[in-house]
Formats: sequence, structure tokens, C-alpha cells
Amino acid sequence: MHRPKLKRHALLTAATLAAVLITGCSTNSPTTTDPAARAAAETPDPAAAQEQLAVVSAPSGTATPTAVADGGEGGTAKKSSLKVASYDRKTGRAVISSPPVPKPPAAPSTSASLSPTEPTAPTPPAKPSTSPSASASASASASTQPSVSVGDFIASAPAPGAPDGVLAEVTQVVGATEDGDTTVDTEPAKLNSVLGESKAKGTVPVDPSAMEVEPLLKGVKVSWAKTGDLHFGPEGAKLPLGSLRVDVGAAVATAEGAPASAAASVEGFVQLAPEVAFSYDGSGDGTGASPGGAFLGLSGDWASKWSLKGRAAGSTNGQPIRIPFAELHSDPVIQVGPIPVVVNLDLTCYIQVNADGRVTVDVEQDIKGDFRVGGTFSWAKGWTPVSESEMTGDPLKATVTAAGDVKAALGAEATVGLYGTVGVTADLAPYVRAHAEASAEGSSDGTGSVTGTYALYGGVDLTGSLQLQLTIFGTPIFQKKIPLGALNREWLLTEGKGEASTTGPPSTRTRTTG
Repeated sequence: MHRPKLKRHALLTAATLAAVLITGCSTNSPTTTDPAARAAAETPDPAAAQEQLAVVSAPSGTATPTAVADGGEGGTAKKSSLKVASYDRKTGRAVISSPPVPKPPAAPSTSASLSPTEPTAPTPPAKPSTSPSASASASASASTQPSVSVGDFIASAPAPGAPDGVLAEVTQVVGATEDGDTTVDTEPAKLNSVLGESKAKGTVPVDPSAMEVEPLLKGVKVSWAKTGDLHFGPEGAKLPLGSLRVDVGAAVATAEGAPASAAASVEGFVQLAPEVAFSYDGSGDGTGASPGGAFLGLSGDWASKWSLKGRAAGSTNGQPIRIPFAELHSDPVIQVGPIPVVVNLDLTCYIQVNADGRVTVDVEQDIKGDFRVGGTFSWAKGWTPVSESEMTGDPLKATVTAAGDVKAALGAEATVGLYGTVGVTADLAPYVRAHAEASAEGSSDGTGSVTGTYALYGGVDLTGSLQLQLTIFGTPIFQKKIPLGALNREWLLTEGKGEASTTGPPSTRTRTTG
């Protein structure tokens, strides 16, 4: 009865043995008969020569990201489960915490399952790899091992004691704390230490809701809009996504002797959608000591609508009167591959008036455009400034009384840096300037009456500099600040002469490049 089953089993066993032998032969074969497969195996991946890292916003709502580069490998840093538990910027001392080591499972007891009448079998000697005591010893040994070594590089997002993030090299392992963390001494490091020979390029928008705003004048109002969470400005209009708007209405110093009806004031808003631009090329000059290219900058869309009324006071000691009305700060973290790069961004919005104290104005301007400022590095030119701005202005109202000059700006001064060091400063000041030789009145539709001559101009001033701290990329040190250049572009808004009606304003588009 059982012979058919035995025969069938024998056939299966033979087939299985044959399959094993065939597989073993093919596995041990030193060559392959497929020329395409052999060529693919022998041809290196061209992307492996220089890794391209993505530049994106760091995910929100997650634990503080950290990356560690092994000083012995000299390669790109890798994402790490280590965290900077504390950091002292003055001394460079840091405490590095490791994730807790899971406890090994308890060995099951076999004595309880044996029957009292059953003989107890001799217990075989325990293997070291599976012994609970050996596992405990291994865990204890692992917990006493330092989490980092001398020469390692650490890049961390903001952490306790380090609101600007950490980019440092471990110079000494001091020892372990009572909690099993590792205390180390560090010194500041360069980005090329963790980015290695990789490449990265991208532009990341700054979340307007994450910006800290400190009003400096009464009546300052702040509104913003981000994807999926619209906020409304004081005038009830929806803001473009990603925009931050600051409204201000403030009195400015009135010229001495001016009547009460000529009290001077500025009212309006600044709206911008800032973005951080970052790029890095680790190809170097062939030696691998420094990167071949880098860029850090700030760009974005700009809009402002504001008015200047009254007879503003003259300048102070020949300098314009500047009135800051809001300070803004943000530390956005951009993820360059596995590496968290902390960008420090500060903005100061201000009103600036330069007047001779003679002219009384009632002017209003609507201006829009974009800007891009920063510093770029190449081995051929070193560090060079980048400054671009394209603005379009329209006069909404223009009344100029008496002869004189006045220039008023509603602008923003920005600083951009990495890990707490300032790299780029820029001052973007869209302005309106009025000049009159007598008395004049105009309007936004280009009509009005004049006595004498007057002209109303729109313009933009862009100044700033590159700082020594941009060498954080690992590039050669430059010995002084490099100015962005005092860029100025001005366009005619409207003008008039004699007792005739004026014509409409000419084209108001301009472009500035650096």
C-alpha cells in the first residue's frame, strides 16, 4: 500500500538534489555567460563619483535632526540617532546622548514545565552568544563605549544651549555622564567637513508663521499666510501663500516752524515672501581641500504700498532719519541630504526720511518686484557679491507744495548666516523722491495743475556686504568685507511744468543687477 508514496518521495528527493547541484554550480561559477550583465557589473555608476544631495525644508514636528561624519572616513555625513543634549558655545563642551540600548529578553524557564515524576535531563553548557549574563555584559560594555570619537564631525539642528544649531568637530572625549551620555570638547567646523565631495543646490521658502516678530512702534500689525492656513491682513485682503506682511502707521519728525496742518506721517505696509538659496559643489580644485563652488543668499517677492504726508524735518547731521518699526527673526533648518543646515535670518523693517524741511508733500506709491542678494564662490573668482532687484512702481497720489526736496523709503535690512555666524548683509530700500522748484499738484491719472516745476521719482537702493564668516563653507579666507555695491535705480513717476495739465506717467519698470 505504501510503495507508491515511497516511489514518489524518492523522485522528489532526486529532483531536489539535482536542483541543489545545479544551483551550487551556477553560484560557484567565476564568470557569467551574459556579456551585458558582465559589462554592467564592471562599469561603475557615474553618479557614484559625486553624490547629488537634495535641498529641502526640514520636516516639521519631528525630533531634532542630527548628522555625524566619521573623521576617519572623510566622506559625507550620515543621519544619526545621536542627539546634542546640551552645548556651551563659549567653551565648546557638548553632551551627546545615545538612544537607550534595549534590554535582552529574559530566558524562558524550563524547570517549571517538567513533571515531578519525569527525570531531569542533564543541562547542556550555555553558549556565550545566547547567555543572558553574556548579553547583559555586552549591553553594559556597549553603554560604556563613547558614542562619538575624536575627529568626528557633528551637524545638529537647534538644541539646548545652541539656538543657532551646532557644526563642530570632536577634539576630546571627556567621559560618560551618570545617564550614560558622552561629554566631549569640540571646536567649530566647516561645512565641507560634513558635505565632502557631494553637490547640492536648492531654494527653500521661509515659513512666515515661524518668524518671531517684535514690534518697535505702536500700531504695528503682522499677518502672514502659509499653505493650508490662510491669515488675513488688516485690510481684509488675502495674502499670497508664503507671504509675511507688516503694517505700520507712524508720525515722523515735523519740520521746525511748520503749521499743525503740515504734521508729517508715514503709513503703509511691507509684504515679502523670503526664500533661502543654498548651493555647494564639493568637486574642489582637484585636491579635495576646499569646495569648488558655493552660494548663500536671500531672495523673494516684494510688495509695498505706502504714503508720506506733511512737511518732514530735515536730516540729522546730514544723515537721513531712520525709524525701525519691526524686527523679525527666524532659524529655518534646511535639509541638505541627511545634513541639517541651520540658517539664521534677521530682518529689520524701517522708515527712512531725508528732507530739507521746506517741502510739504502728500504722495502715495504702490511698488512690486523681487530681489536676490548673496555671495557666490568659485575657484576662478573667489567670493563675489550677487545683488539683483526688479521693481515696478505706480504713483497713486502726488501733491508737492513749495520748493524743496524730500526722499522717503519703506525698506528692510536683512542678515543671513549659518549656525550663528553672519554671512551676508543687505539693505533693500524702495523709495519715493520728490523735487519741486515752486508749487505743484498732480494725480495718479496724470492730470493736475502746476506752478513752476515738480517731479516725482520712484527708486530702489540696494547695499550690503559679504562677511568673513562665509568661509564656513571651507573656502579660502578673505581679509575684509566685500561690499555688494551701492546699487541705485530710479525712474520717473510723474512731472509737470507751467500752468498746463500734465500727461500720464511714463514707464516705471527698472532692473538692477550686480
